[in-house]
Amino acid sequence: MERSRARRSSVRLPSVLSAHSVAGQVFFLQVAVVLLLVAAALTALVLQARNASLREAQERSLVGAETFAHAPGTLAAMQSADPSALLQPQAEAARKASGVAYIIAFDTKGIRWTHPDPDLIGKHVVGSYAEALGGHVHQETYDTPGVGRAVDAMVPVFDKDGKVVGLVSVGITLKSIDQRVTDQLPLLIGSAVGGVALVTAGAGLVSRRLRRQTHGLDPAEMTRMYEHHDAVLHSVREGVVVVSGEGRLLLANDEARRLLDLPGDGEGRPVRELGLPAPATALLTSGRVVTDEVILAGERLLAVNLRPTAPAGSVATLRDTTELRALAGRAQVARERLQLLYDAGVRVGTTLDVVRTAEELAEIAVPRFADYVTVELLEAVRQGEEPDGASPAMDRIAVSGIRDDPPLYPAGERITFLPSMPQAQGLHSGHAVLVSELSGEPGWRAQDPERTGRVLDFGIHSLITVPLRARGMVLGMVDFWRSEQKPFTEDDLAFAEELAARAAVAIDNARRYTREHTTAVTLQRSLLPHALPEQSALEVAYRYLPAQAGVSGDWFDVIPLPGARVALVVGDVVGHGLHAAATMGRLRTAVHNFCSLDLAPDELLSHLDELVARIDDSEADTADSAPVTGATCLFAIYEPVSGQCTIARAGHPGPALVHPDGTVTFPDVPVSPPLGLGAGLPVETADLRLPEGSRLALYTDGLVEDRDRDIDVGLALLAGALAHPDQTPEESCRAVLDALLPDRPRDDVALLVARTLRLAPDRVADWDVPPDPAALGPLRAACIRRLSDWGLDEIAFTTELILSELVTNAIRYGGEPIRLRLLYDRDSLICEVSDGSSTSPHLRHAATTDEGGRGLFLVAQFARRWGTRYTDRGKVIWSEQSLDGAESGLDEMTGDALLDQWDEPPL
Repeated sequence: MERSRARRSSVRLPSVLSAHSVAGQVFFLQVAVVLLLVAAALTALVLQARNASLREAQERSLVGAETFAHAPGTLAAMQSADPSALLQPQAEAARKASGVAYIIAFDTKGIRWTHPDPDLIGKHVVGSYAEALGGHVHQETYDTPGVGRAVDAMVPVFDKDGKVVGLVSVGITLKSIDQRVTDQLPLLIGSAVGGVALVTAGAGLVSRRLRRQTHGLDPAEMTRMYEHHDAVLHSVREGVVVVSGEGRLLLANDEARRLLDLPGDGEGRPVRELGLPAPATALLTSGRVVTDEVILAGERLLAVNLRPTAPAGSVATLRDTTELRALAGRAQVARERLQLLYDAGVRVGTTLDVVRTAEELAEIAVPRFADYVTVELLEAVRQGEEPDGASPAMDRIAVSGIRDDPPLYPAGERITFLPSMPQAQGLHSGHAVLVSELSGEPGWRAQDPERTGRVLDFGIHSLITVPLRARGMVLGMVDFWRSEQKPFTEDDLAFAEELAARAAVAIDNARRYTREHTTAVTLQRSLLPHALPEQSALEVAYRYLPAQAGVSGDWFDVIPLPGARVALVVGDVVGHGLHAAATMGRLRTAVHNFCSLDLAPDELLSHLDELVARIDDSEADTADSAPVTGATCLFAIYEPVSGQCTIARAGHPGPALVHPDGTVTFPDVPVSPPLGLGAGLPVETADLRLPEGSRLALYTDGLVEDRDRDIDVGLALLAGALAHPDQTPEESCRAVLDALLPDRPRDDVALLVARTLRLAPDRVADWDVPPDPAALGPLRAACIRRLSDWGLDEIAFTTELILSELVTNAIRYGGEPIRLRLLYDRDSLICEVSDGSSTSPHLRHAATTDEGGRGLFLVAQFARRWGTRYTDRGKVIWSEQSLDGAESGLDEMTGDALLDQWDEPPL
């Protein structure tokens, strides 16, 4: 019991002394007033005591000075021969007896006769004593060294004639006077503390009683309490009911009265007598702890929270959840729709493929919005073209549903919508059309009565059809069908249009990409070789795979050259898109032009490097042009007579060489900087002697390089795919792609595989030509015999004319050594005359007065082609004759042209 009382006291005291409560504020105010009064009283007493002490000190010092000055013997001592000897003992005895601080006697010149400190006797006094010399009493208060603050009284001593013969100064310290006042302070302070304690006890009793009445609340809390009480009773939209421990209704606010339909005089009555429903009465009087328990009160569903209150009873809060439940259902549907729109924005349009985007739209809406979804698009949209209008004929692109066997038109079917159909109405209006019950829609059933009947029998009963519109164009239709879900309502139209609008933008983006991609691919395909040229030096196969991201600048070429030679070219322009494809076309055309000049690989790449540098310089100031920097190229020339292959490369991966036994090597071909970055540096070449049946693989970096593997791994995979001695070039291409590439490569890939062939030795004839015109006759005879052995008698005459002219020119204008070679290659005869001079003849029309100059004209007329190429030791002049009968002999036009060279001009 005592512990409980002590605990209550310890709890109550801080509550009473709390400055925030009304009782605490009253208590602290009373205590503060008492303390202020006590402090003022003590201050007044102390000041009064100090003033009285000062007056007492002044009176005592004056009395002491006058007494010593008029004492018997003082005057005689001052007039004696040694005043100090007589006055010092008397002064010290009087000082000690009276309790003063000092008694000093000094002459009119200020020389001390007496002093408590004997060392100061005979020294001059400090301070002013003029008033005392004038015969007046002088008093002042000052600090004296060694004594402290003191009151000094100075009195003159007169002789019989009234003349001042000396002065007496008596000082008394205030410390000694204040000590008496200090001795009285304990009594004063004790009285003050007693008064404060008495007043505090009384204030505490008053505050305690006030605390009980206000429950320890401060004024603001009391104001808020009454404001909250009024708000609870009249303002909140939640019912509040307070029930006593005996089951009586103590309080009910306005909302509780409305929800429970309470009578006006219900407060104070037992809850069981208020006529409430049995579940409500049982719950309110149970005293249990309840959280959101739903009870039926009339036509309302009430959510009840019940909590006990002290000392007894309970408080209940009531919420009407009838409308809330309906709102919660609609809010849930809205959240699901928003989530579906978000998912559609993420999942529809991920591939930039028109068909796949339509399929993603159909898949995302099933079954979260519809049981079946179909998408129809215009044919132009599928092809990436601009739709010319809302045609009623569309192709069904995608079908998705909760089952795989709906009787709807399948994907791939072309549908023509009749004007009475909802789809046609949506196309005409540009808005979604709702058909809540398909069975009551004759316009829809008129399209195909048999199929629509099966659709209804299948259970599909409701439809929303929405036109797919983007950027002012109709791209197609999307149809939402329901079979197991409730029929569509007007509330579903806005969502269907929003979903279709987002999907339409994705489909239009895919359409635009398809158009641009098709344009770029068409351009690139037009710039790449459509078919390999016929030639007998190499058996060639190739592969070109565009990147997943679109077209790029990879390219290849096979170019026949004079002398049965063949040039192999592989190049790469860094980047993707139309610019890379166009740049590739420019470089390929340039290579063809340089090949027509029969340049060596190193010279060709040097000219190509200069060309790219000029292109970059000319387009540097053009905002919509990009530099070609980053282009690479590998150029090889194969000569089938000797099997020699000359290779040069500019920033491009080197070739792979497969020997006849299947061994794969990577020849060391010197690499030059990429095109446009050579800065005039020479290009080096590598000469390889390839046995017949060897395979040479040229490729772009997209074949062996990949972000997921090292290039050495790619080269090892390439070597493994090629290491088969009996592979044809076609089989090699297939094996390489299967081993190295995924289904959709990230970069373009160009692969060229060429197997070497040799020109049969019996198809080659060559002779060394002496630099003597007389050797021409036997040389022609030997050539005619070789043509006869080859069965080419039909062209023997024209061949004789051609080689005679070429050999004669070499003897006349060329240098040693001179050599003649005939090559019999499939459908052509090639005549080559080489000499050690670099001077090249030029074709011209000879004047009528010229004796010569018609030889090359004859060669140009009889041969299909002719030209000059330069070698390390001179030049080669060649001609190529067709073995086709229509082109091999002299025709009428050729004869007329020859005769025209010798016709005289008309007179």
